[in-house]
Amino acid sequence: MSFEEIDLFGVYVAPLSLILVGAWFVTIALRRLASRSGLLRYVWHPALFMFAVYIVVLSFWILVVAKLSSS
Repeated sequence: MSFEEIDLFGVYVAPLSLILVGAWFVTIALRRLASRSGLLRYVWHPALFMFAVYIVVLSFWILVVAKLSSS
């Protein structure tokens, strides 16, 4: 399994950096959804909870990209 650099407007960027940004945007959307639904009121430490959600989303996207690149 190898990730190749992505040419972004003439600058080669590691694919992990794009995955990090994408996971961050997904986490922002999930945080807004959790806040509106009232889920964050029941969490002991909302910042720690959202960090864990970010790690789960990031891990999911890395596994998906790795699976797609190996095929």
